[in-house]
Amino acid sequence: MNLPRRRFLRLAAATAALAPLSIPARAQSYPSRPLRMIIGYPPGGSADITARLIAQWLSERLGQPVVVESRPGGGTNIATEAVVRAPPDGYTLLLVAPANAINATLYDKLNYNFIRDVAPVAGLIRFPNVVVVNPAVPAKTIPELIAYAKANPGKLNMASSGAGSTIHVSGELFKMLTGINMVHVPYRGGAPALTDLMSGQVQVMFDNLPTSLEYIRAGKLRGLAVTSTQRSQLLPDLPTVSDYVQGYEASAWYGLGVPAGTPSEVIDKLNKASNAVLADPKTQARFGDLGATLLAGSSADFGKLVADETEKWAKVVKFSDAKPD
Repeated sequence: MNLPRRRFLRLAAATAALAPLSIPARAQSYPSRPLRMIIGYPPGGSADITARLIAQWLSERLGQPVVVESRPGGGTNIATEAVVRAPPDGYTLLLVAPANAINATLYDKLNYNFIRDVAPVAGLIRFPNVVVVNPAVPAKTIPELIAYAKANPGKLNMASSGAGSTIHVSGELFKMLTGINMVHVPYRGGAPALTDLMSGQVQVMFDNLPTSLEYIRAGKLRGLAVTSTQRSQLLPDLPTVSDYVQGYEASAWYGLGVPAGTPSEVIDKLNKASNAVLADPKTQARFGDLGATLLAGSSADFGKLVADETEKWAKVVKFSDAKPD
């Protein structure tokens, strides 16, 4: 049966008037069921540790479980695609990492455009890499490493956890700014790279600070400098690379993203919950133990970081002619 035209228009007008209220109402009831946080790395590494800590603390703030789901492979692209294809309802989160910025240039063709298809939610933490060498390498400072590499072109092997990893591009940025030649040796993960570094099969690595820290303290590796623009509280005696190489900075960082199209009210709620977590003294103490600094701020702040990092690493990937494994 057709509704009389006047009644139909009244119903349409009423529906239109109520529509703007539906999103805030949905945001007020959000979340009403468990969330999942997808990471593109296997368990046990810094990404997994960060995700599980943040998931636990977000669960307390949001009143719903946040389940960490590891989907390694494809240079984090498998995990990213899973989030891009998920409903934009705020129940699927992505642990965003530098790989997402690097992959935009590293891969000739992706099934998504990260900046277009993933909406930034909040930054979480940033921590430096550390330049480490096998103790048999005569260099004890960054200037000595540069001088040794220039005097012995191609004789230093630079290990990484894989082509296009933050460890790899941190070293390539150093090569680009100093004009030295080190041979890149990619491994399938940081652990085997560290093993060969300590045995002398390779000589240099721009490793994540948390994984090299104990080896430096034990004297199994020699730390030369950290890659951030400020010294690390965990290794306060080490200078920064930028003390000697102008413009150098390379850090690992993590944040949260959701599928594009997620309601802004939901993103705002997630952002506020994330910032509340980062303001908690227990969070600050725990991440301080990992040598991390916090990235509290708006979703726009985190979006700018991702955009800036994407532009920065594009230049390094093109310089090094890096290709995915």
